[in-house]
Amino acid sequence: MLILECPCCGVMADETELAPGGEAHLRRHGPGSSDEDFEGYLFLRPNARGVHFERWRHAHGCGKWFLAARDTATMEVFATYSAQTAEPPQHVIDAIRAKRPDWSLVP
Repeated sequence: MLILECPCCGVMADETELAPGGEAHLRRHGPGSSDEDFEGYLFLRPNARGVHFERWRHAHGCGKWFLAARDTATMEVFATYSAQTAEPPQHVIDAIRAKRPDWSLVP
């Protein structure tokens, strides 16, 4: 079972209390972008096995959005952090590298 700590209220919540919101830290393409950019944003994103940054909502708790760094293969959660960040904070990167020394933010 997936258990994440909501950084907004501090509650350890299992997946039945949470709502997934997809991949975090995406460069979004919308009106005014080229067809190729929009297609890439919607359909051609990599779904690699390993560390992912995801959006989650504490739906049956405080109701706020937050972000999580998680390994999709092992379900290991490295950290959760505020949704108001444009990129993963250094403490999150450090937590991942502590357990995966060969990991790189850039694929």
